Amino acid sequence: MSTLDTAALPQSARLFARLCEIPSPSGEEAAMADAVLAELARMGAEVTQDDAASALPLAGCNNIVARFAPTTEGVPVMFCAHLDTVPLLAPVTVVQQGEWLTNGNEAILGGDDKAAVAAMLTAVDRVVAEGIPHAGIELVFTPCEEVGLRGAAYFDPSVLRAAFGFVYDHTGELGGIVTSAPTHKEMTFTVRGSAAHAGIQPELGRSAITVASKAIASMPLGRIDDATTANIGTIEGGSATNVVAEECVVTAECRSRDPEALDRQLTAMLDAFAWAATEGECDVEMSVRDHFIGYSLDEDAPQVALAARALAECGFAPRYVASGGGSDVNAFLVNGFASVNLCNAMVDVHTPDERIRIADIEGMVDVTLAIIAGARS
Repeated sequence: MSTLDTAALPQSARLFARLCEIPSPSGEEAAMADAVLAELARMGAEVTQDDAASALPLAGCNNIVARFAPTTEGVPVMFCAHLDTVPLLAPVTVVQQGEWLTNGNEAILGGDDKAAVAAMLTAVDRVVAEGIPHAGIELVFTPCEEVGLRGAAYFDPSVLRAAFGFVYDHTGELGGIVTSAPTHKEMTFTVRGSAAHAGIQPELGRSAITVASKAIASMPLGRIDDATTANIGTIEGGSATNVVAEECVVTAECRSRDPEALDRQLTAMLDAFAWAATEGECDVEMSVRDHFIGYSLDEDAPQVALAARALAECGFAPRYVASGGGSDVNAFLVNGFASVNLCNAMVDVHTPDERIRIADIEGMVDVTLAIIAGARS
């Protein structure tokens, strides 16, 4: 493993490394937002913010919009990245391993989504510095993407002048265009039984943990089909080994790109807890909420077509991706703003093995510039 020679890196990778070393787990994005705002001020952007930091229970910063006025005719476009990461288990010290950048410590790198932040800023910096004609550019930076797309869901897209937007927030080699993503349901099951002494009168108790266990064992989980998955996230319950557990709380999820399959899976999970609670003579409280709503985009949708042309012009073969995850695009589309998610070549995100090629950060810069050029026509 080598230390980082920043002088030998291109501008985009230098900025990326600096941003990665700013801690910004969800709810603690303020320092990252300050760094981005400083870059935007240097570039002469017109910047506005909403009140997400005060309106949302977790957001560490507002949604940030940076606007660059058009210098020629065409269609204005927007680029978006989120400022938060999943939790950090150790500091980020960016090191270089051959063609890759990674974290020298046992923790995430933060390329999700700071690779996109660096690429967007670098591309627009070149537009401004070199006087590249453009039909209007907007950059949007959101908080709390990793905890339910909260920033993007709160964001009001009516403030944008862009016709459509591009988000770089999916693993996979450059060239991937995410044309479908699932609806994600979150569930909480609270099982309530009766406490009793486990060694003296266990027959008087009704174990909430036993009921929850039977429910989980009876439901389909994991990969259900090509479009559908389900998972048990957390289990909490009981007070001591010698007490029959009076309460158990289980969190779970299911997601699918197929609405009918999602309904079947959700019903199966709810029915499993209802059956087990009845068998175990316990009560169960069940709640379900939408984590995000799925979508499907046609290949000839304008934002998809423009992305495909730009990718091809940069030498990346466009391919259409059906994702099992969500992004800010899910929220933007629900709120009526046309957008598309593009792969940004992150590898092993959310793990200590996370890494990205230096050339791929530069590739994202090239794709951004190609989209800006395509929007002129």
